[in-house]
Amino acid sequence: MTQIRLGKTEIITNKNGFGALPIQRISFEAADALIMRAYENGITFFDTARFYSDSEAKLGKALSSRSLRENVFLASKTMCSATEEFWQQLSTSLNELQTDYLDLYQFHNPDFCPKPGDGTGLYEAMSKAKAEGKIRHIGITNHRISIAKEAIESGLYETLQFPLSYLSSSEDLELVSLCKEADMGFIAMKAMGGGLITKADAAYAFMNQFDNVLPIWGVQKTEELDQFLMCGKNPPVIDDAMRAFIEAEREELSGDFCRGCGYCMPCPVGIKINDCARMALLLRRAPAEVYMDEAHQADMTLIESCLHCGKCKAKCPYGLDTPALLEKNLADYKEQIALRTV
Repeated sequence: MTQIRLGKTEIITNKNGFGALPIQRISFEAADALIMRAYENGITFFDTARFYSDSEAKLGKALSSRSLRENVFLASKTMCSATEEFWQQLSTSLNELQTDYLDLYQFHNPDFCPKPGDGTGLYEAMSKAKAEGKIRHIGITNHRISIAKEAIESGLYETLQFPLSYLSSSEDLELVSLCKEADMGFIAMKAMGGGLITKADAAYAFMNQFDNVLPIWGVQKTEELDQFLMCGKNPPVIDDAMRAFIEAEREELSGDFCRGCGYCMPCPVGIKINDCARMALLLRRAPAEVYMDEAHQADMTLIESCLHCGKCKAKCPYGLDTPALLEKNLADYKEQIALRTV
């Protein structure tokens, strides 16, 4: 299997990383089986976050109970805004993961680039945690190109986690080169385009072009994990047919669309924005019946209760006009429902 060096961290790991956000949605028993299947098939990098409810606890139960800690790399994240919160979240993460150190600790999508002397004390707290051996490497995640570039240029961070897929813009791809020049590890999140990319082999082949990129695949089902394990064992290549497929995908998904990151949530009236604002795409890229049941219809109807408070738009890291996207997707959804009931 392909191995990757994660920049100046000197972490050497399988090119397949395990994104542990989706295991929030399954039981401890199912998560345990999935995590162990990943480990037994060569995956050693596991990424989670304090923000991902019980994801850390599930990883901790699966890995520490089998004395596997020294054989894996654990990465977590903090969305703290103050130093007291930083230490509280770090302590909780260590406790949930049943470990006394994290291989990588990351600032989780901050709206600025924490630096020494910026008045927040956050970077100083990170540095102290590293000096105390509670974390081994310092990273940052983001969805904003300007902050990602600032983090790279600062020389303060050992890794950058950023959305990357074959739907990425040329500006996004430039970050990969900048990280390589800075000997900074690049961790690719949203490698499946937030669920819009449906072919694992095309997603993997695209990622495999970059020798400094570690994709973390978000999985919650054995069949999802097995797709990436198979790609790792028999790496697909971008031939003419796959290149044409990727170009067609890019053309279809060009322009403004919701990536499903969820940073706009929660909505004051309960709209599931990260699904509803991209429903038109989901309907056309998966069996439509999945999204036509009564539960999804009720979710979409909630859009009519939108307060137009602007909170979702203000929090969108991609600068999308989220209320307008919701209205557009609701109109399309009603049309599709009507066509199926004729």
